[in-house]
Amino acid sequence: MSTPSDSNAQTIPGWRHIYSGKVRDLYASDDAADTRILVVASDRVSAFDFVLSPGIPEKGALLTRLSRWWFSELADVPNHLAEGEIPASVADRAMLAQSLEMLPVECVVRGYITGSGWAEYTESGTVCGIPLPAGLQNGDRLPEPLFTPAYKAPMGEHDENITFEQTVELVGAERATELRDVSLALYTRAAAIAEEKGLILADTKFEFGTDAEGILHLADEVLTSDSSRYWDAEAWRTGSTPSERMASFDKQIVRDWLAANWDKQGEPPVLPADIVERTAARYRELIERLGA
Repeated sequence: MSTPSDSNAQTIPGWRHIYSGKVRDLYASDDAADTRILVVASDRVSAFDFVLSPGIPEKGALLTRLSRWWFSELADVPNHLAEGEIPASVADRAMLAQSLEMLPVECVVRGYITGSGWAEYTESGTVCGIPLPAGLQNGDRLPEPLFTPAYKAPMGEHDENITFEQTVELVGAERATELRDVSLALYTRAAAIAEEKGLILADTKFEFGTDAEGILHLADEVLTSDSSRYWDAEAWRTGSTPSERMASFDKQIVRDWLAANWDKQGEPPVLPADIVERTAARYRELIERLGA
């Protein structure tokens, strides 16, 4: 597994690097009285648990722009955004965030069956243990959106799908119910907005944290190409193959190329220039389609 090195993190005057994930870098203020976090989205792209080379040009800026737009669209829900001036060197790809106690649950909502949900359904007729009607096809709309949480594993380990009952064990019954209800409501609203733009929001994942008063805040990225599957609604209706119906506005091009050109042994190969540009174009197209 390849992860970013702390030594590769950008130096930002007035801010101290504290953590790097596969895509984002986090910084704390040099002022001990300032508890805000600077969240910087990089151009890094990952697949199959590896950070790949090269990155996708402008990906960090595009994802940040999309998150900011969705936070604005859903502004009645408390979120992690904080006031203040963002350093000029990262102004287009960073957000200032409140310091929150992050909850160890990824709040996944699925409105359509595909991916790991489809794989499970073909074996057992369930998605994350939830029974579904027989006869569904890959990419079909579900009878109603499903809340299918995952446990956020420690860095270096895989997240694990969990039941609602396990979510209760992690955060308590009241908080688990709040996470489920808020997540389903957010998905329903976002899916309706996407539908107006000729897009399908097939699924997404939300992350939440709590402030000092215990109030829940939507955090991290929200409804981006990296955390969500978006499809073209017309292609979904008229396509004759799964790849046509469910061509997503994300790094699927990268995953497909890597799966066809790498046996997952050793370090992954360098991405060809055309794969990088086609992926960047899909990220840009989603922004344009949404009007973000």
